[in-house]
Amino acid sequence: MLFLCVRAKNLLEWCDSRYKNLLESCKFDSFYRLEWCDIVMKRKIYNELLEWKLKRKGKTAIMIDGARRIGKSYIAEEFAKNEYKSYILVDFNHADKRLTEIFDNYLHDLDMFFMQLSTYYSVKLYERDSLIIFDEVQLYPRARAAIKYLVADGKYDYIETGSLVSINRNVKDIVIPSEEHRIPMFPMDFEEFLWALGDETTMPFIKYCFERKMPLGPLHRKTMDLFRQYMIVGGMPQAVLTFAETKDFEETDTVKRDILALYRADIEKYAAGYESKVKSIFDWIPAELQRHEKRFKLADISGTAKYRSYESSFFWLADAKIVNICYAATEPTIGLKMRMSNLALKCYMADTGLLISHTFDEKTIAAEKLYSKLLLDKLEINKGMLVENIVAQMLCAAGHKLYFYSSYSKTDASERIEIDFLIQKPNLTNRHNISPIEVKSTTKYTLTSLEKFSKKYAEQTSAPIVLHTSDLQEKEGILYLPLYMTPLL
Repeated sequence: MLFLCVRAKNLLEWCDSRYKNLLESCKFDSFYRLEWCDIVMKRKIYNELLEWKLKRKGKTAIMIDGARRIGKSYIAEEFAKNEYKSYILVDFNHADKRLTEIFDNYLHDLDMFFMQLSTYYSVKLYERDSLIIFDEVQLYPRARAAIKYLVADGKYDYIETGSLVSINRNVKDIVIPSEEHRIPMFPMDFEEFLWALGDETTMPFIKYCFERKMPLGPLHRKTMDLFRQYMIVGGMPQAVLTFAETKDFEETDTVKRDILALYRADIEKYAAGYESKVKSIFDWIPAELQRHEKRFKLADISGTAKYRSYESSFFWLADAKIVNICYAATEPTIGLKMRMSNLALKCYMADTGLLISHTFDEKTIAAEKLYSKLLLDKLEINKGMLVENIVAQMLCAAGHKLYFYSSYSKTDASERIEIDFLIQKPNLTNRHNISPIEVKSTTKYTLTSLEKFSKKYAEQTSAPIVLHTSDLQEKEGILYLPLYMTPLL
């Protein structure tokens, strides 16, 4: 786990003694080497880095994939501090001529290369107990190409970070190292959000109930309140840190808008040649999600727009981890990718907190009043867009690829079916391998499409799932789950 420390003046007003004792005990944990701090946050990707270190033993480097401001650089450095005797952080965003000359002149002689690098940073390197981080590696592709030889040398471990869009772009004249192992980094999930608020008990209880298929009972309403906070704040670390420290939605909104401005600047900088199309898609996301079927209609951007001419723009946003693309599957069979259709797709924001700030960007809207209405479920909008977006976000973080099902017939009502998501079971059997998922944002709804779909594909589908705002129940072969159980699917 990664622990991030941020100051808060009034921690003891909300942090009970049991939680404080837990944090105090972490000082003596050999994995974390903590000092007492005011707010502590954990990230699950830390365990993946730890597993890589212990299992790969320097035989591969690791590349952390993720959106801008997702916390890639920070977690790499925290991991280095906690798990190695020494480390060097090579930040290519601030590399001077002397540093680049070390790479230009000495990579053919690695002993001299490490001596030069160690002297430049005044850090002693220890064989098999030092980590070298190439931060913003896309800015210096030669360093990325050198990973092949550095890993083969075997003396030290290596972590690379950078924006995926610019990483993919800056590969001219270099060989992509096969020794590079990638792991994705997502916005903070619901459990990480709860940890940031000092809540270590809610998610274990949710897991306990999920495994036994029992409702939370009296705790459901409180848990839904916490989940709405998560949906509103989102999972970008800076936004979560701000909310955990201040409990102020307006300050948190300012952080999110700064991130959105950074994304717009990235589009201008890196989507060269088709930045106008990328910006058009980006700007139209809220309007398209507001539609009943959520599918992206290029005709809304331009009456003459064709998918083929905009395809690269969708891929750009997906590579930048700004959006999560959900593709139509023509049939619910094993290997949904083989049944994928490019003719219809949904485009969700990768972070629902950012979607809210992106949607309500008029200067006349007071952020605090907006968020209060959202928290109390009193805002007069199609809340389905937010709920479906956060389900997509949680499914992606849980490792699922996003697919939906849609069919339409003017003459046959039984063929008019719209299923929000399809997921594949982890343990495959001869049949019943795909679970259809319907997402409901209110307590009053119908399941007409789910019933027609289950009947049509009875041999292929597993138990249907409804994700809703109410508590867990099983009824007539359908599993009804509260939204906060989505990560457990």
